[in-house]
Amino acid sequence: MKIKNHSGVPLASMEETQAKSDKRSKAAQLIKPYAKYTIADRVEQQAQSQQDKTFLVYNDQHFSYAEVDQRANQVANLAASRGLNAGDVCAMVLENRPEFFFIWFGLTKLGVIVAFINSQVHGAPLSHAIKETEASAVIVGEECAHLVSKTISDITDCSLLQVPLWLASDVEKTAANKDLECFDSNLALNYMDYSREFDSRVARKDITAETPSLLIFTSGTTGLPKAAIYSHMRWLCSGDVMSVTIDATESDVFYVCLPMYHGAAATSVTSTALAAGASIVVRRKFSVREFWPDVQQNGITVCQYIGEICRYLLNYDDSKNQGQGVKDHTLRCMLGAGLSAESWLSWINKFGEMDIYEGWGSTEANTNLINLDNYIGSCGRVADWSKTNFRLVKFNTDLECHEKDADGLYVPCKSGEVGEAIGMIINHPEFGGGRFEGYTSSNATEKKILADVFTQGDAYWRSGDLLRFDDNGYFYFVDRIGDTYRWKSENVSSQEVANELSGLAGLELINIYGVQVPEHEGRAGMAAIVMQQGKDFDPNAFYALTEAKLPRYAAPQFVRVSSVADMTSTFKLRKVDLQKQGYNPIGCDDPIYIRNDKLETYVRYSDEALTAVGLPPFKQV
Repeated sequence: MKIKNHSGVPLASMEETQAKSDKRSKAAQLIKPYAKYTIADRVEQQAQSQQDKTFLVYNDQHFSYAEVDQRANQVANLAASRGLNAGDVCAMVLENRPEFFFIWFGLTKLGVIVAFINSQVHGAPLSHAIKETEASAVIVGEECAHLVSKTISDITDCSLLQVPLWLASDVEKTAANKDLECFDSNLALNYMDYSREFDSRVARKDITAETPSLLIFTSGTTGLPKAAIYSHMRWLCSGDVMSVTIDATESDVFYVCLPMYHGAAATSVTSTALAAGASIVVRRKFSVREFWPDVQQNGITVCQYIGEICRYLLNYDDSKNQGQGVKDHTLRCMLGAGLSAESWLSWINKFGEMDIYEGWGSTEANTNLINLDNYIGSCGRVADWSKTNFRLVKFNTDLECHEKDADGLYVPCKSGEVGEAIGMIINHPEFGGGRFEGYTSSNATEKKILADVFTQGDAYWRSGDLLRFDDNGYFYFVDRIGDTYRWKSENVSSQEVANELSGLAGLELINIYGVQVPEHEGRAGMAAIVMQQGKDFDPNAFYALTEAKLPRYAAPQFVRVSSVADMTSTFKLRKVDLQKQGYNPIGCDDPIYIRNDKLETYVRYSDEALTAVGLPPFKQV
């Protein structure tokens, strides 16, 4: 009997999956590294062919392809008048709005490398980001000016003081900021003082597709973010590949609800929509309440998801639909990462059938996986190992090192084995696939490269992610290296525990991590939980769920009930600070619970409660 997916369709054959992969590979080779073709060229090309077709929708505003191109020309003229030239780096600190696209594309027309900066950070992280980019100037959205000003006033030795800070006025204008020089007072008035024509080919005459175009920061879940280099070629190829993957057309409407400074929205969504000549609906910030109204009112067909937003939408109490969900909509496909098998099934049941392209990769990755077959729970499939640079090698999570054979070479994983995902680094003059473009920091770049993996002289990019695959070649994300911890002589995956416990009634968010326990080997599991508004944490129900879903060694020993999650702005959970705090109640305003198997529940923290289960008070060990 053939295995079937959720639609009752038989499991795709290896040949069927490989045919889809070959189609993607062909699209990836359209842009040659040496070609005099950039992101700006594609914008101009589509402006010529699409003209009055709507490109951007923001609230009640509609901008055609031609108008976006013209606005970008005005920004290019403005930036040139301020002394920016090809090869310079200009950082942008803006929230999602049309000006983000105008400024980005305008700078690109000049050949300026654009660095996207998190619009929510200030202080040391913001100063670090500017320093990492070596920016010649920083354009700050008026909505972010208070954070930049706060950084300037808080940090005496600040990298922000060493570069010009230009204020980009917003249509939602706030009070002028004395610490920032206005980029142009007419930015909110259609840039009337600057020509809508710009000879961009002259400005970019020495730029090829392999030239760096963007600096995009990693999410920084385990430390300060690193600035990954993104060439024109890589961005353009992303659009070409995803366009054929989802069969995108001019009639599609893409939804950007994730922050534009992050790779998913700025690269995958925007590049694909531009390649297809489609429209993009832009929302300032993700809203669980406005998601489906946006889809229905704008005829949205394609959406990118990341991390927890699907769970937010599944948990949202839509009283108008009696909790049954919205099924009368135009959304035909979702692309992203982080959708568990359980949430995937719940999504289909609540919101109806659609294609879901769950994938695996990262901002800086030189390889990736994508589920082309709607196979629930999987992040991709390798049908023919000879046609991919992706590999999975054994990794000892106890010793935190790779396993090697008698010749000192790395050992490939077999079906069912957990290992680290890596990608062979390929530097070929005719195509860009397999290149590792690295970071602005050469030291950070070198740390991500493995040498002499399978043969002497080869080189692989290392992901830091643990994956496994089944007998049918489908891959599943397991955890980040370091997030898998050992307790009671058993390895525990924080990701798998979180997936199993995500069904707790009233749960908004759960974060699982290992914490040090004095006088004990390994780390005990701890859950940081955020409940939905109006819902209370039920320790008895949580205990019952752990008993039903997990072996006891994997059940969290501690629970911290937080009012606000410690997350990155792209919905990835930040664990470092929580791990340092552990189960120490001192300085913690959140209630902490301790697991008690004799009482079959979790009890509020006290010295007596710790003693009852044989655990010592927390201290850094």
